[in-house]
Amino acid sequence: MDHKGRQKRLQGALGPSRLDGLLVVHLPNIRYLCGFTGSAGTLLITEEKSLFFTDGRYTTQARAEVQGARVVIRRKPPLVAVAEWLTANRRTKGHKGLWRLGIEGEHLTVAGRSRLAGALPSNVRLKEAPPLVEEARMVKDAEEIERLRAAVMLGAGLFDCALTAIRPGVKEAEVAAEMEYAARRKGADQMSFETIIASGERSALPHGRASDAPIPAAGFVVCDFGVILAGYCSDMTRTVYVGRPTDEARGVYEAVREAQQAAVAAVRPGVSVGEVDGAARKLLQRNGLVRNFTHSTGHGVGLEIHEAPRVASGQTETLHPGMVITIEPGVYIPGKWGVRIEDMVVVTERGCEVLTPTSKELIAIA
Repeated sequence: MDHKGRQKRLQGALGPSRLDGLLVVHLPNIRYLCGFTGSAGTLLITEEKSLFFTDGRYTTQARAEVQGARVVIRRKPPLVAVAEWLTANRRTKGHKGLWRLGIEGEHLTVAGRSRLAGALPSNVRLKEAPPLVEEARMVKDAEEIERLRAAVMLGAGLFDCALTAIRPGVKEAEVAAEMEYAARRKGADQMSFETIIASGERSALPHGRASDAPIPAAGFVVCDFGVILAGYCSDMTRTVYVGRPTDEARGVYEAVREAQQAAVAAVRPGVSVGEVDGAARKLLQRNGLVRNFTHSTGHGVGLEIHEAPRVASGQTETLHPGMVITIEPGVYIPGKWGVRIEDMVVVTERGCEVLTPTSKELIAIA
């Protein structure tokens, strides 16, 4: 990974953002910028320097993993260590002699901000920074795409475990357990999120995590799952039917499949994420089901399972080559059933590539 290049590009964005430095506390952002995978640390980026602050628990790990930044080990909490370093080393500059330190408003707690502000000298001012790192993370480089591709392939292989385990009377949690055990055996770091196996009436819950409910003799089963491999996430959903599907069930499934395919077909450079969402909703509107589509069409995926951009109505972010997003429309009828189909796709120079290899034809389990 080009950690030095990422830091250099971020340093170049500080001036236009009216910042003299940026304090990065969100661990996925820290990993993206310097490679550290531990659970405690803070990265300070100034126009001239990059410094990573952590404590003695991570001395060996930080020195082995961190690239492009000087490792600073302190016994004090990282925020206090940063404040002390700035007090001793900052160069007074900027508007009226102030030194403007950008913070991640989405990730720095109120208590953390108060602790930091109390330890800084009076001419260092905290300023909520724009999402500079998140914006950079939206477009994946070639190595990131290959890691995502590998995570998708490992995750997709778990669907066969689900098809073997799903039977009437089997608990949803037992199906999830089989899949999660297989994932670890295949080398996954962990699951991307708590596995969703939602059957029967519970399939109408968009986030119906696997429960002790037994799979009924007839009905849909929504399977939404993913793995983390080498730090990068996968995410996919397939919906199967236990028993013999009715004509109504087939009709709902086909409507969702067509909506999903229409949204995938809309993905290409220059198109807004709102247009992709609209393509799915247009198909569901035609089938009288759009009011039962209650969430966004997708989201970015990378070091986190949910990251920018959000593929939703009203969102204006433009797609660019290298962005990786999910396409996952669904229909949910409370008390009856739900259907969702999800793929991960990468935006290419001329369109997109569907990373998820699994068929989307309706599978009926006898």
